Amino acid sequence: MTERELIRQWALTWKEVGPELEKIRMREVRDEDTLLSLKLLAPAFDHAARTHPPDESTGLVEMQRHLAKLRR
Repeated sequence: MTERELIRQWALTWKEVGPELEKIRMREVRDEDTLLSLKLLAPAFDHAARTHPPDESTGLVEMQRHLAKLRR
């Protein structure tokens, strides 16, 4: 089987199973316990915030500085 045929088969497979996978995804989203998920993720978020505090700048100032150099 050529690479083109493999890609075609792959695309046909996804076209066939896509709607069923979307139904599964929507059911999982609908049934998810959002409050529980937030409680479970909160420690990871807190850890990340402690170990990697946000920068003082959003980067926009630095980007503008670099773009200004390009104009010169």
